[in-house]
Amino acid sequence: MIIIDGSEGEGGGQVVRNACALSLITGEPFRITNVRGKRSKPGLMRQHVTAIEAACALGNAACEGLAVGASEITFTPGKVVPGEYHCAVGTAGSTGLVLQTLLMPLVLADAPSRLVLEGGTHNMLAPPFEFIVRTFLPILNRMGPKVEARLVRHGFYPRGGGRIEVDITPAPLSPIECIDRGALRGRSVTALVAGIPFGIADREIAAARSALNWPEEGFAVRQLPEDQGPGNIVLIEAEFEHVTEIVSGFGQLGVPAEAVARKAAGRMAGYLESVAFAGPYLQDQLLLPFALAGGGVFTTVKPSQHSLTARDVIERFTGRRAVFRDQPVGMHRVELR
Repeated sequence: MIIIDGSEGEGGGQVVRNACALSLITGEPFRITNVRGKRSKPGLMRQHVTAIEAACALGNAACEGLAVGASEITFTPGKVVPGEYHCAVGTAGSTGLVLQTLLMPLVLADAPSRLVLEGGTHNMLAPPFEFIVRTFLPILNRMGPKVEARLVRHGFYPRGGGRIEVDITPAPLSPIECIDRGALRGRSVTALVAGIPFGIADREIAAARSALNWPEEGFAVRQLPEDQGPGNIVLIEAEFEHVTEIVSGFGQLGVPAEAVARKAAGRMAGYLESVAFAGPYLQDQLLLPFALAGGGVFTTVKPSQHSLTARDVIERFTGRRAVFRDQPVGMHRVELR
């Protein structure tokens, strides 16, 4: 049995998600102590419990100690059974993070599957739906499988109520190289608002326009139905020939709209100043499929603590290690060995 101290490294819920996915794929049971030990509220949150319950359902697995707030769990995997699964977080917990737990075991299954996930679709500290469908999935689909995702209804923190649907056609994962972005094809900034004053989005757009100095036609405001709010997000997108980077900023009580937009714009500017293929969040998400493919190479910005923690968990289950090599042009080359 693999024993993991959940307070090591980044010390968050990613350890739980990756461990569950890898356990179902490799057949290795695990125990995690000090679950989410470095978070302000340690232990399992509702979204983690939902993800583990779903992993147990599709993988005929058992999990001891599973409860909201639990600091230690023991997971024993069974055989993954593809099919249709419906998971409701019950709060605004991230559907995207639940998807991270379930996707790779179903991608490597022997028949198609369909997931219906309900909860938050646009959450702080989690990739928004647009990032999943336009940034991550196109790279995964290049590796062999076919994964299609649809946003049925937005769900913002704290209300939730969102819904995404994901169709998965499995296939063996093939190693690929993601070195160059290719030519720039388009840039855009979109401010979404639901159940809050429209003027907030206008202020965000004005601040982003000032910070980025992009073509005027690339800026837009989208007002969602009031019953999908309250909520607000700014999505900043740079589409290249081989990859699309999406940076997001979430509206928060007490934080000026201008500050939300400027912070997101600054992160996008940092990515554009580099020549790396993957930004910090795509970097993190590519490690697992590349390891399961048995190899591959991609370039990225400076490795995050999140990625280094994921690397360590992946190596415990697979024996394959992501090696980050600093390059002279201000980026890192990542090889899976």
